[in-house]
Amino acid sequence: MAKAKTLPPRLDAIHLNGLEDGDPGSLGAHERSDGERFIDADLTALDLTGSLFSGCEFLSCTAHATDFRTASFIETRFHRLNAPVLQAPRARFRDVIVENSRIGSGELYEARLESVHFINCKIGYVNLRAAKLTDVLFTNCDIDELDLAAAEASRVAFSHSKTRSLTLGRASLTHVDLRDLEIGELAGLDGLRGATLSPLQSIELAPAMAAELGLKIES
Repeated sequence: MAKAKTLPPRLDAIHLNGLEDGDPGSLGAHERSDGERFIDADLTALDLTGSLFSGCEFLSCTAHATDFRTASFIETRFHRLNAPVLQAPRARFRDVIVENSRIGSGELYEARLESVHFINCKIGYVNLRAAKLTDVLFTNCDIDELDLAAAEASRVAFSHSKTRSLTLGRASLTHVDLRDLEIGELAGLDGLRGATLSPLQSIELAPAMAAELGLKIES
């Protein structure tokens, strides 16, 4: 019987047409924005808890310590986002593109990511603990620390990307493709089940896997 192949992420195209210039001063907690474009906006320290952005675009915006807790982003694009601290726990991202952006510390624990594409991003630490990821792709991304502990991930892949530290403890993975992710250190081998590795990666991780299982490898 042929082995089932690893399924790639299914990314929906987003269509942003006829956007109107948005006023950052009008944004607030639990407010809704539809079809707006924000250019060079400084959202630093704004309380946008529970806000909804649908069909929006953020170009060259700064979002330092902006509170996006439980916010929703639907069919939205971020280009050149600068977020030294991105606070978006329990937020929802559906049909979202984040490209050419810099994120220092991303607090996305318990968030939901559906059809999300990160492109050419530099990320210091991203906390995706207990998050749910479906159809997520990282392309040409450099991530210092990627924390997926207790996360549920399905059809997640990496292309020409690297991370210095990957944490997977208690994660639930299905069709998660790590073959094109350069991994420095790996913690939480119990959460690696369901991931796809390259032959070279399996060799490199063999000592850690043996230690996890209490095996001795001697010549």
